[in-house]
Amino acid sequence: MHGVKENRRQAIVTLFRLLGAGVAAGVLVALIALPGVGSAGMTARDAANNFEDMEGELKTSPPSEKTVMYDVNGKEIARFFDKYRESVRLDQVDPVMRQAIIDIEDSRFFEHGALDLKGTIRALATNANSEQTQGGSTLTQQYVKNLLVDSAKTDEEYLDATAPTVGRKLRELRYALDVEQRMTKNQILEGYLNIAYFGGGAYGVQAASKRYFSKPANKLALEQSALLAGITQNPTAFDPTRNPKAARERRDTVLYRMAQLGHVTKAQADAAAAKPIELNETQPQGGCETSKAPYFCEYAKYDALQALSGGKYWQLKPKQQQDIVKKLNRGGYTIRTTLDMKAQNAVDKALRSAVPPAGNRVGAEAMVEPGTGNVRAIGLSKRFGEGKGRTTINLPANSAHGGGTGVSAGSTFKVFTLLAALDEGIPVNTTINSPETATISGFQPCKYTGTYGGKKYKNEMLGGGGPWTVSNAGDSEKGNFNLKTGTWHSVNTFYAALEKRVGVCDSVKMAEKFGMKRSDGNALAPVPSQVLGANEVDMVSLAAAYAGIAARGKYCSPKSISEIVSPEGQPVKLPKQDCHQAVSEDVADKVNSIMQGTLSQGTARGRGIGRPAAAKTGTCEAHTCALFAGHTPNMAAATAYYDFRGPWKYKVYGVFGAGIPGAMWQQSMQNALAGKPAPGFARPTNNFGDTIRVPDLKGMTVGAATARLKAAELQVRVSPRPIRSEAPKGSVASTSPPGGGEVSPGTTVILYISNGRGGRGGAEPRPGDDGFRWPWQD
Repeated sequence: MHGVKENRRQAIVTLFRLLGAGVAAGVLVALIALPGVGSAGMTARDAANNFEDMEGELKTSPPSEKTVMYDVNGKEIARFFDKYRESVRLDQVDPVMRQAIIDIEDSRFFEHGALDLKGTIRALATNANSEQTQGGSTLTQQYVKNLLVDSAKTDEEYLDATAPTVGRKLRELRYALDVEQRMTKNQILEGYLNIAYFGGGAYGVQAASKRYFSKPANKLALEQSALLAGITQNPTAFDPTRNPKAARERRDTVLYRMAQLGHVTKAQADAAAAKPIELNETQPQGGCETSKAPYFCEYAKYDALQALSGGKYWQLKPKQQQDIVKKLNRGGYTIRTTLDMKAQNAVDKALRSAVPPAGNRVGAEAMVEPGTGNVRAIGLSKRFGEGKGRTTINLPANSAHGGGTGVSAGSTFKVFTLLAALDEGIPVNTTINSPETATISGFQPCKYTGTYGGKKYKNEMLGGGGPWTVSNAGDSEKGNFNLKTGTWHSVNTFYAALEKRVGVCDSVKMAEKFGMKRSDGNALAPVPSQVLGANEVDMVSLAAAYAGIAARGKYCSPKSISEIVSPEGQPVKLPKQDCHQAVSEDVADKVNSIMQGTLSQGTARGRGIGRPAAAKTGTCEAHTCALFAGHTPNMAAATAYYDFRGPWKYKVYGVFGAGIPGAMWQQSMQNALAGKPAPGFARPTNNFGDTIRVPDLKGMTVGAATARLKAAELQVRVSPRPIRSEAPKGSVASTSPPGGGEVSPGTTVILYISNGRGGRGGAEPRPGDDGFRWPWQD
């Protein structure tokens, strides 16, 4: 031991001989921190010779800071961090806390520069003659060290910032000189308080105050301030949750140091030291698992990673992806999202009312706003997280947003063939005989690039051929159907035949215009069964597609983030959103008109929501799943019900689209839209070859007859003069065109009112009678 002390003294003498006082001072600090430097005297000498030539400007990134995600109303929904830190201004830290950290770490902080020569010499003398070491670093040097450690991006950089070498200490001092020139003492103190580690996963005094006492740093009491100030010397040894005895002893050391320096009285220190350590812990919680909207949070998190990587996240290597995750967790970004918690709560309530959260069968749903693509809610009946009955797979979303391989689209995909048919000019009244089972051949193949059925294709032909045998689902019918009635009753054999007329390629292209692709990221497979939902999709994409139909054919890709801002207030560039007119407004208006009938007289009867709405049921092949998708002019939603362990292995027999999925859609839409405007859909200006049977209205009141005609998409006009009729006075005597006739949608039907006096017995009026004119004369 005597030899070690002698080596220290010899090294000190050598350094003072070799160096001028200014440079030697720097080496003193290094020597103090390295008590075993006796044999490294030459290393210290070499470092000192290069001190003045060292780079002096400290170039580090700002301290890591938590990223916070907010909903559309500005309420926090999640925070991301790997180091829990909340930076605050110096005036947001209680004065007694500021004083405590100065008194115990660097009591002459406001009196010296980067180096406290007086303190350094005192520490050096102690270390040279003792087995114990005394720190000589100033608060500024500690601030620099913490900055270098926090900025380390690799293991090598971290080891370099923490290595027990003379060179590291000299480099810290050189940087400290630069910091002292560029920053005020208060700025340095603020920086140190925000970057120092206080144990328990808390970085910075604000995080520490909340971690141990569940209060902000401006509310700290004397004994609490002393406890926190004492931790920084050795956060593991003085962690009050793990080592309360050592933490209390260290706290008392701080208290009596403050009294020694005259910043508190001896009585105040005694009173504070007499108190036991009383913690009120709040564990740092981060990530989507703690969010009130975890599945939306997961979706938005991946969109944030895309933005922070310049839209290339999924093209990066795993190590590069991890760097982007660190950027999210440490960058201190503010992320503003499109989440509407009213809609989210409506979704969660509806799903968990219909499907037990702990079971293997799941209910999934997404809501998207028409015209903007803003994602308003994403939910799953299962709770998010690790553990029994939970899942960390974002099942309502696609694989690029933390989801799985998706679920069959079922008959919700028929709407794209309907859109394509109308877009190609196929009349609505086109009638196709549709038996219970049909075998169809002659489908044309399409060029395809992607992976399907385990095989990779690159601009190769896929699909086509036949024969394809298709049967109607249990909730469908058989007979003669047109585009309207075939949609209302979701007739599989009708749509298989219609798809052949439209062409599989055109049908798939229409779906792609509305943003649809397979949940695994591959393009839709152009196989004949795609019209019945053979492609696995996710609920967010399906809801966005239906939102495009609701917006009169204007499709906007799903958007979960409206803004990302850096801590410096600089906006992060977001990937450009795709918004385009997928079909003409007329075609979309006509499809909306047809789909409204699904709710009033089709497979979705009874699932109305008390406002204008359009929908399509979706029962999957062999009862592997069931879906329901629908929209109003201001909200679209898609729901699915299936067994997440594997739909083909674990089937949901007896469940149709209008059943559990329809119930989830109905309840969630009613609650999400409660109190909001209830606009109607635009009326098609083109009838697309559609015809409507004029109802028999004889004997009905004018009000009832008017309502009946308007429900049938017909216009109404009442003749100004009553006619002789045996029908009750004031009731409808007859109409023109007469009941039972076929007319185009929007045709004006004239009501002739009975005077109750008998006469021709309700015979049809003739031209000239009471202003009568044939419809084509109007």
